[in-house]
Amino acid sequence: MTNFPRRFAIVLFFFISISSQSRSTRSSTAPHQGHEESAVARTLEEEKGHAHEVHCSRERSRAARKIIEQYLIPFVEKEKHHIPKKCPLHPENDLYRLQEQSKAREDINLWRCGYCKKTFYEEKNLDNHLDEWHFDTLDTSPGRCLADSCGALHCDLVMDSPRKTKCNPAAAARNKHACEVGLFVGYMTVTICTTTSLLDLFLRQFCDAHTCKGGRKPFSRGGKVIYLLEYI
Repeated sequence: MTNFPRRFAIVLFFFISISSQSRSTRSSTAPHQGHEESAVARTLEEEKGHAHEVHCSRERSRAARKIIEQYLIPFVEKEKHHIPKKCPLHPENDLYRLQEQSKAREDINLWRCGYCKKTFYEEKNLDNHLDEWHFDTLDTSPGRCLADSCGALHCDLVMDSPRKTKCNPAAAARNKHACEVGLFVGYMTVTICTTTSLLDLFLRQFCDAHTCKGGRKPFSRGGKVIYLLEYI
């Protein structure tokens, strides 16, 4: 019995030591774990914030698509030409092409998503839905933003946004150069324009109107309806 106090003291000291080590371990690892969790959370937030960023205007791309379909494609088809895929105006070089084709307008104020069948009262709400929930249907390869061609194609003329009343000579010159050299001529003359008819059409239809001197109007050859009437 004389050894009992000594044994009790040894056991007590043993448990105290284990308890102290346990607390020390928790205190040393907790900040590290918290740091890792915070880092993971920040990474997820960053991925969430950047995953759906697309620097291409859907509205201006829609305007460019409308102009191409109405003021260029009918002439291309009539002359039995084709637009090469490397040309920015080729139908497949459109970031939003598949999403726009999936839309269904069922009434004046009723739009339906072709992917999940949800309905919306306004097209802009459907656009937001597509951006948020169907981002994976976009082809984000380089060179597929039709909005980049809007300066050359006169997109402002078919959009509802207010038009500028004062002509900027420097801007007109830049757009004409982009139209003549960068957009159409540089891609198409060597590849498919065995005659000058299509090239001449494009210059007259789009490029010549980039001037502040007046006299030339965009789409001078008319659009799809006018063009078809000429051949009836």
